[in-house]
Amino acid sequence: MQAVAIPPPRIGFEEIPRNWDNKHGKVVARVDPGVFYISSQDELIFTRLGSCVAACIWDPFLGIGGLNHFLLPEKELHEDWHQLTSYSCRYGNLAMEQLINGILSAGGQRQRLKAKIFGGAQMTKSSVLNVGKSNIEFVKEYLDTEGIAIEGEDLGGPWPRKVLFHPNSGKVLLKRLSPARIDQMMSEEKVYLKQIVKKQEDNQVELF
Repeated sequence: MQAVAIPPPRIGFEEIPRNWDNKHGKVVARVDPGVFYISSQDELIFTRLGSCVAACIWDPFLGIGGLNHFLLPEKELHEDWHQLTSYSCRYGNLAMEQLINGILSAGGQRQRLKAKIFGGAQMTKSSVLNVGKSNIEFVKEYLDTEGIAIEGEDLGGPWPRKVLFHPNSGKVLLKRLSPARIDQMMSEEKVYLKQIVKKQEDNQVELF
């Protein structure tokens, strides 16, 4: 069988894993926690979500769009709740700004942007990972403030999810995973949360 030639991604996204998928007959780009990806190619953007939220945003006229994957930390991970709240908001804002500004820089128009949002599972009632509700509230409020219409959503509940987003059309293939996968997703998100907190602590700058 002849290998399929995979066209290069947009400049700046060379580190995103991209592979040919025989089932869908397209290239699939994988977005991990804390990452985003933008494309105008006929390909799919994949991510897997637990408490995290993914925003799929696209310009239907130009056929360009992208997906981000983020998780807001919560107070149990840091003694200074006020400090954590501050950089939690900054982190969520950054995740959304990077995606939206990237699409606008590629020629998209803000007034044409559409969104679909996924994730925010409530995977446990008493854990540092019980942040699904906060993630949902944040992304909805952010998109409302930006005036970006939410065309579809699948949020909350006890299910991890797989999302495949087609940036040209805005179509999404969604699969709810078995709650039995929760333990695995919790472990992955716990590692991700610790990385967020460490990165933010390393980047603290004292203003005077």
